Amino acid sequence: MNIANMLTLFRIILAPIFLIIYLLPNLSASWAIPVLWIIFIVSEITDYFDGFAARKLNQISDFGKFFDPFADTLVQITYFLCFLIDGIWGGGLLPVILFLIVVYREFGILFLRNLMLKKGVALGARMGGKIKTVVYIIAAGAALLAASFERLAVCNELLPYLKIAAFIIFTVSAAIAVISFLDYIIVYRKTKNAER
Repeated sequence: MNIANMLTLFRIILAPIFLIIYLLPNLSASWAIPVLWIIFIVSEITDYFDGFAARKLNQISDFGKFFDPFADTLVQITYFLCFLIDGIWGGGLLPVILFLIVVYREFGILFLRNLMLKKGVALGARMGGKIKTVVYIIAAGAALLAASFERLAVCNELLPYLKIAAFIIFTVSAAIAVISFLDYIIVYRKTKNAER
C-alpha cells in the first residue's frame, strides 16, 4: 500500500461518511452542511493528489489503475445516490433515469475492464473518462450547493435556478458518460481485433 493508494483508500472511506451525514434525519444544517463540503473538497483534492503522487513517486501500478477509477466511481455514485434520494423526497436534484445511465455506464466499464484484464491488459482511465469525472464533480458540486441552500433556507429566490443548473449539468454528465463508454468499447474491440 503506497502513498498514492493510501490517498485513494482515504477517499473510499470518506464516501460512506458523506452518505450517512447527508441522509441524517432532522439534519442539523449548522454543522452538517460545512462537514459535507469539507468531505466533498477533501475527496476531490485527494483524487488529484493520488494521481500526482503515483506519477511523481513512480508508484504507478496495475493495481492503482483499477483502484483509482474504482474509488472515483464509488465516491461519485455515493454523491449521486444522495441527490437521487433527495429527489425522491421532493428535492428534485437528480432524476432516476440520469442516475441509472451513470450506474449502468460504470458497471459496463467494470465489465470491459475485467474482459481486458483477462487478456492481460490493464485498462486505465482514458481522456473521455477523465472528462466524465470532471463533469461528475461539477454536477455533484452544483447539486450540493442547491441542497445546501435548500437545507439552510437561504437565497430561496436562487434555489430554482440552482436546481435547473444542477439538472442541466447532470444531463451533460450522463451524455458524456455514454460517449466515454463508447470510447472504451472501441478500445476493447481494437484490442480484441489485434489478437486475431
